[in-house]
Amino acid sequence: MSIYRITQDLKKCIGCQACEVHCLINKGVFSEIKICEIIPSEIKILENKVEQNFFFITCFHCERPLCVEACPTGAMQKRKKDGIVFVDRSLCIGCKNCIEACPWGIPQYDPETGTIVKCDLCMDRLDQGLMPACVTKCTTHALKLSSTKEISESKKRKLLK
Repeated sequence: MSIYRITQDLKKCIGCQACEVHCLINKGVFSEIKICEIIPSEIKILENKVEQNFFFITCFHCERPLCVEACPTGAMQKRKKDGIVFVDRSLCIGCKNCIEACPWGIPQYDPETGTIVKCDLCMDRLDQGLMPACVTKCTTHALKLSSTKEISESKKRKLLK
């Protein structure tokens, strides 16, 4: 399992999709694909107020990633030091086995390069001590990079209340 997670404060997210745009810019992807995605909920009207939530969806960086197991070239990998699942695009042949293997369809085919792209938590940025592009560029600061330790501590505090 990855030691990192991107968490979202639903109360802050306005569905502007800045995270989606900056993710693609960071990865140099300009196709009609989404590496992360904002999915709107149904609109509800409660007490004369319109309510809608926006859910941030991206790779789960699974403990046992089926996409890695399905990759015939070793392009889809999992980093040992932090569990980030990523694509070495220089090894990718665009066979799409990883897309079929992922229960959530997270890996995406980039028709411009003929290779697969997916969220890697901007590991290039993490390695430089920077936050992922989606977190940095979130206009309402709804996204946060958390470690699994922080998440566990937060759950413990909530249970103790």
